[in-house]
Amino acid sequence: MNTIRVVGIDIAKSVFQVCVWMVDGSIAYNKKISRSKLLDCVRHFEPGTLIAMEACSTSHFWGRTFRAMGYNVRLIPAQHVKAFVRSQKNDAN
Repeated sequence: MNTIRVVGIDIAKSVFQVCVWMVDGSIAYNKKISRSKLLDCVRHFEPGTLIAMEACSTSHFWGRTFRAMGYNVRLIPAQHVKAFVRSQKNDAN
């Protein structure tokens, strides 16, 4: 059975990029989600799922919201996120 290992969320002004990484190393999906549909998208994950986001002012708000919903949230400092970018930076990469 494939289970979710990490949900990565790239926060933007009105459209968020949500990437779901499975335990076996595969990417289940990588989608753009509007601000109004983000909570509905996250509610589909099991409680206790790890959600990772780049630390910024709005990620603290979303982090508190997701923690209240029962998820584990990790905010990653920007200097550590930069190491994961292999090519031109955009939300999908």
